[in-house]
Amino acid sequence: MVKSLPQKITIHEVVLRDGIQNEKRLVPTEEKLRLIRELVACGVRRIEVSSFVNPKLVPQMADAEVLWERIERRRGVLYSALILSESGLERAIRCRVPHVGIFVSASETHSRKNSNKSVSDALKEAVRLIGRAQDAGMKVRAGVMNAFGCAYEGHVPMPRVLKLVKAFMKRGADEICLADSSGLANPLQMEDVLARMRGETGQTELSLHLHNTRGLGLANVFSALRQGVAIFDTSLGGLGGCPFIPGARGNIATEDTVFMLHEMGLKTGVELDMLSDAGLPLETLLGKTFETFASNLKRPPC
Repeated sequence: MVKSLPQKITIHEVVLRDGIQNEKRLVPTEEKLRLIRELVACGVRRIEVSSFVNPKLVPQMADAEVLWERIERRRGVLYSALILSESGLERAIRCRVPHVGIFVSASETHSRKNSNKSVSDALKEAVRLIGRAQDAGMKVRAGVMNAFGCAYEGHVPMPRVLKLVKAFMKRGADEICLADSSGLANPLQMEDVLARMRGETGQTELSLHLHNTRGLGLANVFSALRQGVAIFDTSLGGLGGCPFIPGARGNIATEDTVFMLHEMGLKTGVELDMLSDAGLPLETLLGKTFETFASNLKRPPC
């Protein structure tokens, strides 16, 4: 067990991809550009800008090329995209995307629903995509979805997760990400999985993509910190959730994650007050209130 917590935590903001991908109200390109600018101004240094997917299936991502053409690429900020296929990678290469995420599900059922591929076939394609992306000069984050359990299958055996991670490590992925896509992880499980994972990942960066389905997201963050993890995917307002997982709620909220980390004396480089303000226009656009603790601190009592 790690004796001291990492003192600097990196927030990987996913509201523009995972956060809004299932929202019925389309978010205009101009609003996405505004949000990116304000996230950078708040101190967020990793932003998942889009995924390159079929726009007919995910209309929110239809403007991916336009968005990448128009973003102001600031020094010190890592702009990223999610890649699901060969055609998606080709589009990312044309857009000069510097960092991509390539994921495989550890759940056979979810893999077929999400990509129409078996886990074995999805892994073969992912390994090929990792190589092509790196040959194109991209940094690659390779991830395992449903690494802590699956809404369809329940328990996911650890050897299955390790097999995927080993394949990613063998191919030379720059970062390994474990995703609690169904939001089923608990804090003790989190510590156990990460402790065993360190034996495989060594010095390679390890990150987490957590969902808050059962309200344990921040507790799992704390357990991960105890194992030295210092990169966390979060979504403004806690938006998000996989369309192919029944009952999966949103990601852990950026506001609440930053608030907790700051209360613990850990540094994120993110200005919390500015962050909460940055989300207000998006709340209005989507017609919903972000029910985060940190945001509600600024609202007057009823």
